[in-house]
Amino acid sequence: MSAGPTHWVLHVDLDQFIAAVEVLRRPELAGLPVIVGGRGDPTERAVVSTASYEARAFGVGSGMPLRLAARKVPDAVILPVDAPAYTEASEQVMDALRGLGAVVEVLGWDEAFLGVDTDDPEEFAGRVRAAVLDATALHCSVGIGDNKVRAKIATGFGKPRGVFRLTRDTWFEVMGDRPTIDLWGVGSKVSKRLAGHDIHTVRELADADESVLVGEFGPRMGVWYSQLGRGIGSAVVDDTPWVARGHSRETTFQRNLNTPEEVREAVRDLASQVFDDTVEEGRPVFRVTLKVRYAPFFTQTKARKLPAPTSERADVVEAAVALAESLDPAREVRLLGVRAEMVMPDGGDPVERTPVRGRL
Repeated sequence: MSAGPTHWVLHVDLDQFIAAVEVLRRPELAGLPVIVGGRGDPTERAVVSTASYEARAFGVGSGMPLRLAARKVPDAVILPVDAPAYTEASEQVMDALRGLGAVVEVLGWDEAFLGVDTDDPEEFAGRVRAAVLDATALHCSVGIGDNKVRAKIATGFGKPRGVFRLTRDTWFEVMGDRPTIDLWGVGSKVSKRLAGHDIHTVRELADADESVLVGEFGPRMGVWYSQLGRGIGSAVVDDTPWVARGHSRETTFQRNLNTPEEVREAVRDLASQVFDDTVEEGRPVFRVTLKVRYAPFFTQTKARKLPAPTSERADVVEAAVALAESLDPAREVRLLGVRAEMVMPDGGDPVERTPVRGRL
């Protein structure tokens, strides 16, 4: 008796999404180095939201100061961020994916997981790419995996406009000798901490004593990194609508803030905006976090758990201002951000467990 088709996880990632949307609106930009960020003015303080592949060839990347990006590519076309246009394009993409009959878990504007039972995942991936292209004229890459971790990482090997499969059987062949920073959810800070234990490659992470990782990262994330080294993760694709854990607002100031009074006023304004965002969710706030970037470019965060969850504006604003009082009054401030974390609807643990939705 046949066991039926195999369950696969596909990760769909739009190629240079924001830049691609801009090129669709302005076809004359095709093939040119396009950078999208801020208000499109490189003389202002802002960061790159995305860059076309032509701009990336010059070393431009997301999060880079727009001014630096403009210096790297003097001939680049620099455009302002147009969030409503990207949201509309994203919704069209997700509708096209749902039309294929797969379970679709949306991860953001430009990516989603698909759960599908098929004996030919490459054929299905081809249908995915064709459906997105037909519906939106946008190109995407598809990673095929036996779980979310491997599907997500596989996509990087398929870019641009391609398909790649990564499974338990090929994990170490493909990933074993690669640096740990190539793993999903491992950034520069984590990779440096791993290097401190002489763990440099994915295979070394897989072979590491789990107790060492638990000692370095704690019982939850230590186990997570141990499993990540072996490509272990959930294969469950969940189409439950995503629920925000919190809301954030931040501002990069065109002129550094020089006095504690200026900082307090800016924090008060940001906290009030964030509170308005949480009111729309209808859930109380239980933690407030303040982000500060001192000049020239040193970033620090401070957090405070409230005595009790609150739906009062004054409580949120006062908590943010109290955090601001602990900042160094002698240092100039170039960026401030405030985040308010809300109680989850199901009363579950509000702590983000893993890189995606707490469910890998």
